[in-house]
Formats: sequence, structure tokens, C-alpha cells
Amino acid sequence: MLVDTHAHLQWATFDKDREKAIRRAKKAGVKYIINIGFDIDGSKRAIELAEKHKELYATVGIHPHNASQFNPKVLDKLRELSENPKVVAIGEIGLDYYRNLSPKQAQKKAFEAQLFLTKELELPVVIHDREAHADTLKMLSKFKEKINVVMHCFSGSREMAEDCVQSNFHISFAGPVTFPNSYKLQDIAKWVDLNKMVLETDSPWLAPQEMRGKRNEPAFLPFIARKIAALKGISVDELAKATTGNAQEIFQLF
Repeated sequence: MLVDTHAHLQWATFDKDREKAIRRAKKAGVKYIINIGFDIDGSKRAIELAEKHKELYATVGIHPHNASQFNPKVLDKLRELSENPKVVAIGEIGLDYYRNLSPKQAQKKAFEAQLFLTKELELPVVIHDREAHADTLKMLSKFKEKINVVMHCFSGSREMAEDCVQSNFHISFAGPVTFPNSYKLQDIAKWVDLNKMVLETDSPWLAPQEMRGKRNEPAFLPFIARKIAALKGISVDELAKATTGNAQEIFQLF
């Protein structure tokens, strides 16, 4: 049994076969899927899907790409949406200095406000960090003893991974860990303790190596599990048991 802790089944690319994709995931051994919000509409759609399917859950949040649209009314709407019982976290939120689709100051402002919301609501938080490692950790350091943090699709260094684990964060691994040239990420996956690790697909992006060129979906999560199990020299069952237990504890999936 596996948990896909980060997918975007509300994305338009699933419009033609969304229900089939959910069934394929179940057949592949993926018991739970967490659909991640990225703006208000995306968060609403994630909730709507979660309400239709018992195995689906949702998060609500404003992605750093959309930080320019953040304001007090948006924050109030996130607070309202979070009252839905299928909402299990705030996210994905954070900083993205790779694309810079919103100004850095707007990203930081939206990020900080949502971190305070996470603390207020006592929910875990799903962090997006791309080419903004230092600022991300600096902002999280103010909250690290007050919120439960998942570092989505980890892309940092071994040193950053050590900082995250020391701060009691969980590190999430996605398709890139299966890529042939991802030596540094594979080394981190091998090093990270099982009790600090969760799995994700980030569907519809970042398909694992065996499915490169295809739209990613939760049914592909076993490829990621098998790769990490091989790196660690353990069985897939042992990896699945640990990462599923971590996800259930973090997001209260019972």
C-alpha cells in the first residue's frame, strides 16, 4: 500500500480520463492520493474531487507562481476552504526563483502569511522550493518547532537535506530520483531515514524514468518506490510500510 502525497488530478490534462486514472492508481496499490492546491480555483477543484472519492484528500494554498494574486481576501478564503474535513494540509506554498513568475517580495509575503495560517490552523504544510533553498529554510526556521513540514519534490543538496532532517521536516521524493543522472538526489534518498521520507508523483509532471515522455499519474508511484527501495537495499514492502505510515501520521489519513 502506497500514498501519493502530491498530485494534481484537478489539472486539465486529466479531464478525459480522471476517473480511470484514479482506478489505475488503486489497482497499482496506491491507497490514498493527496491533490494539492496551487490557487483558489485549483484548491476548490481538489476539494471537490476529494469529496467524490474516499481515497482522495486535498490541500489548499497559493503557489509561489501565483503569489501576485495573494491578498487578505485570498487568505480568508483559504481559511474558509480549510474547514472542509477532506483538507489535510496547507500547500503547496513556498518560493520559486527559477521561473520567477511572481516578484520575489510577493512570493515571500504570500509564503509568510500562509505559514502563519498553517500555525493558526495546526495543519501540516507542503513546501515548494525551487532555486530558493536558502530563503526557504530561513523563513521556515521561524516556524520549525510549530508546524509539520513536507519538502515537496526535494531538489536541494545533501547539506540542505541534513538541515531539513535536523529541523524534523519530512523529505518527499518524486520521479527525478529515478532519472539515470540524478546521482546527488539518489545519494540523499539512500541517506534519509525511512521515518523522514514520503513519496509523491507530482502528477501530471515528472514521470519516472520508465514512463518518461508520458503524462505522469499516481499509478506510476510504484516505480519511485522500487527505485528508492533498491537504493536502500530493502524490500518495496518495507519502504511502502514506512512511507505510508509517515504519510498517514503527517496528514491524518485514517
